[in-house]
Amino acid sequence: MPEAWRKSTHSSQGDCVEVSTGPEVLIRDTKDREGGTLAVSAAPWRELLSRLR
Repeated sequence: MPEAWRKSTHSSQGDCVEVSTGPEVLIRDTKDREGGTLAVSAAPWRELLSRLR
């Protein structure tokens, strides 16, 4: 079971994704929460975030 879902404070009008962290990082579309979830391990997620900053 994922932890609480969070979305960016920079999101506007619901055009964003939500993230839940735990043993793996889960990512889903805010507008289609039942449409599927992308799961990635924590290390690649941290790498992605560091490159985006």
